[in-house]
Amino acid sequence: MSKPANPLSLAPPGDPYVRRVRTEISDLDRALVDLVNKRLRLVAQLKRYKDEHGIGFVDLAREEWMLQYLQRANRGPLSAEGLSTLYHELLALMKAEVLAQTEAEGAAAG
Repeated sequence: MSKPANPLSLAPPGDPYVRRVRTEISDLDRALVDLVNKRLRLVAQLKRYKDEHGIGFVDLAREEWMLQYLQRANRGPLSAEGLSTLYHELLALMKAEVLAQTEAEGAAAG
């Protein structure tokens, strides 16, 4: 008696559809990393400006406005809850990265 097919088995390595879609996903992931890095550079630039002009780094009203703007622009399939999670995680990552850069620059200067 033969074993039933495992519904979770890996796709054959030569499957052209799987290979094509994985390539497309990899390309998108690379583009996302590039965009996150670009965003991070802009956030760091804005933080330096705000520091020089005595303006607080975090603007909660702007963050809330931006989330609402993105939710209106979102056409799915990302849910509103998923978008909110993504945006809040992105903001947390930006803040952590910029603060780490700021500390590293301060340590290098001091």
